[in-house]
Amino acid sequence: MALTPSTMNALGTPAPDFSLPDTDGRTVSLADFADSKVLLVMFICNHCPFVKHIADQLAALGRDYGGRGVGIVAISANDVENYPDDGQEQMAVEKSARGYTFPYLLDESQAVALAYRAACTPDFFVYDGDRRLFYRGQLDDSRPDSGIPVTGTDLRAALDAALEGAAAPSEQKASIGCNIKWKAGNEPGY
Repeated sequence: MALTPSTMNALGTPAPDFSLPDTDGRTVSLADFADSKVLLVMFICNHCPFVKHIADQLAALGRDYGGRGVGIVAISANDVENYPDDGQEQMAVEKSARGYTFPYLLDESQAVALAYRAACTPDFFVYDGDRRLFYRGQLDDSRPDSGIPVTGTDLRAALDAALEGAAAPSEQKASIGCNIKWKAGNEPGY
């Protein structure tokens, strides 16, 4: 279990476009969220202990914010050849078991993860109505075996601020998780 921090992209960076298959084989793109006031893009996977630790909170975020004008999408970018538990079929099982109400997409080429400069699972990116980066950081202070309850405090505060048109949180802590499992030759230089 490697501890990898998120890259902490510059606030105001535009959301990269994407067009990826979900667990039902339907293509979902950035344009599908045009009517959302705020967009949350999460890089997750099935096997990572950091994601498993917060998975119930991710499902709660979908229930709590999906009807409030927040578009939510999860993307798995791990190398499925070497990590078959993160493949599309298993993603469908995970989505159903966890009760995810948001699309769960497969970035098999890893091009979208690279465009977002995603580094770890989980990695969170909140974009405002203009699709400019508003928040990048952790869900909360909880980690596996930390004894700290999973609350989603940091990410929820960022989503609330973005919905209210308030300023971005001044303190944004990097997310920590497993590194994205890159295919040979795709390893980023960031």
